[in-house]
Amino acid sequence: MRAPKPAPSSDARLDAALTHAVVQLLGPLARLAVARGLTFPVMKELLKQAFVQAARQAQPGSGPRDISRVATATGLTRREVTRLSLEQPPALADRPSPATQLFTRWQADRKLHDRRGKPRKLPRQGPAPSFEALALSVTRDVHPRSLLGELVRLGLVRHDAATDTVSLLETAFVPRDDLARMVGFLGQNVGDHLAAGVANVLGDERRHFEQALFADELSDESIAAAKKLVNAQWRALTAALVPELEELVRADRRASEGAATHRAERRLRIGLYSYDETMKNPHGKDS
Repeated sequence: MRAPKPAPSSDARLDAALTHAVVQLLGPLARLAVARGLTFPVMKELLKQAFVQAARQAQPGSGPRDISRVATATGLTRREVTRLSLEQPPALADRPSPATQLFTRWQADRKLHDRRGKPRKLPRQGPAPSFEALALSVTRDVHPRSLLGELVRLGLVRHDAATDTVSLLETAFVPRDDLARMVGFLGQNVGDHLAAGVANVLGDERRHFEQALFADELSDESIAAAKKLVNAQWRALTAALVPELEELVRADRRASEGAATHRAERRLRIGLYSYDETMKNPHGKDS
């Protein structure tokens, strides 16, 4: 009789799970790169930069010893680490654009909704409630006329010249005619989601909220119904959270003005996503 194979060690199981997880993450990323003509050499260079940055964050230090530690942690040569250390990665924008802030506030502010709870048309100018007043409540660095032009360009609002009113056309900020902005959202939203999950896995405690619901063996009709539920829940969540978050921001600003020790330097992103596809093995059938 053959001796039974020994059960894989916990380290082996973890390595296998990690490899599988990385494959799942790299698949969509490779699909995006191929679709947009981002070649493998470019992706490899970006990955090298990310490895060096991650190693520095995990092992902060400076000087020649730092180069050696980073090279050891990443598997890159010292020469490569030195070269990559001299190249600064592109800066990331932490703050949402004024157009994004205006759109979100319009969606969430009940004072700007009709009796059915939907965003109503606003006069372009004049005292609140108006588009001009809303724009000025978001920023005074960008003229309301410029914000209106940007939102019209993105296909998110419509300006009726006959009545000089502005109305929302979308229920979510997804500027489909601006691919660069959509890709930017992809990096910010998915990047923060992935960062939250990785931090929870590597940390001693679950610092970030990250949960998911899933259901199998659904019809196309059920998927369509579920998407309506998701959209409705997101609108309700946005309406509930945005005013509370804005009040927290105002409270932190007041506290910072009154006490130099009050540091308001943290950022927060809250998201919701849904995804559906055809099951690879529905009903447990052999493929």
